[in-house]
Amino acid sequence: MLDKISQVDELIRPILIKIDEDCLINSEKVLAAFQHQAVTEAHFHSTTGYGYNDLGRDTIEKIYAEIFDAEDALVRTQFISGSHALTVTLFALLRPGDTLLSITGTPYDTLHEVIGIKDNPSSLKSFHINYAQIDLVDNEFDISKITETLKKQKIKVIEIQRSKGYSTRKSITIEKLQAVIAAIRKVDQDVIIMVDNCYCELVGTKNPIAVGADIAVGSLIKNLGGGIASNGAYVVGRHDLIELVAERLTLPGEGREVGPSLNTNKEILEGLFMASSVVASSLKTAVFTSALLSELGYDVEPKYNEERADIVENIIFHNPEDLIHYVEGIQISSPIDSNSLPIPWDMPGYDDQVIMASGSFTQGSSIELSCDGPIRPPYIAYQQGSLTYEYGRLGVINAVKHLLENNHK
Repeated sequence: MLDKISQVDELIRPILIKIDEDCLINSEKVLAAFQHQAVTEAHFHSTTGYGYNDLGRDTIEKIYAEIFDAEDALVRTQFISGSHALTVTLFALLRPGDTLLSITGTPYDTLHEVIGIKDNPSSLKSFHINYAQIDLVDNEFDISKITETLKKQKIKVIEIQRSKGYSTRKSITIEKLQAVIAAIRKVDQDVIIMVDNCYCELVGTKNPIAVGADIAVGSLIKNLGGGIASNGAYVVGRHDLIELVAERLTLPGEGREVGPSLNTNKEILEGLFMASSVVASSLKTAVFTSALLSELGYDVEPKYNEERADIVENIIFHNPEDLIHYVEGIQISSPIDSNSLPIPWDMPGYDDQVIMASGSFTQGSSIELSCDGPIRPPYIAYQQGSLTYEYGRLGVINAVKHLLENNHK
């Protein structure tokens, strides 16, 4: 095992250097945004009640808009998750009779009841909003089918989920995103292009808005929270669209003017400030995981030297026992609840039982080292996060030891 680890360290060294180079570029951009918006200690103070005139909250949103090269941003603790922010955004942008088109296949499990793929009386479908999807072909956008669909019918919103979710496809790189947006704009200048950017922020140095997307959505207990923000999500993009989202999150006529920050401004700012470094640590942990598990004979995706679009590493076990034991190992190696053993169970929003290891300081945080997966073929562990590379490395090594002790591979 020690020999394998030494081999892996040497193998991945050039890749870790490139991750550090991107981290420096992203850190410079974040620091510049803090300075341009003249952040002071006064911005740490919070509001309660209605949240009128929350200086810190409003400044945070200006910083997010600047980092994303966007006209506007909405960054709120009233969003309980990335899925909630996506839901609010979809309901804000779509009206009865409109059509939502996903061009990355079926969206993440938690959106199935939101859209109406799975029946729910509160879904978009129940409001007579139509849904269609176009699957990826060999992990590539089916551009000919996308453009043909846009020519034949009016699509109001195109949804692009960059991260793979619980699917077996590859995540969408920023280059592929840029190419498909260019193809879409040749056919339809007005269709709203919405990007689910969860797990992808600060991976590389470009973002969806900079390459032509109208609106992008993500969670603060993933990349941009830096392991410090305890909840919330963001929506960035065109000003008119952000205004619609704000009025759907709160109420028409008040929109973004209300929504107290409730003592979270400092942690949101500090989390964002640390995010570039934390994302880099997560990427390094993913690269190390990929190389080590591959050396031990397991199927992984992406490979250690492949371009990455997000912080997620897939380990394909092909049997439920190995999946369960590896996830157990991540939990045992965690700083919080290391004495607990995760078991597969029924989770709200998922069709299959899910096993989930998240011994994290923030419940459900996936920028901290975590690992989960549905109990269904091909039995994939989806690992993400790590606040530091050192802790991530230790966690993965201990998880592998637990796996091998139980399965004698």
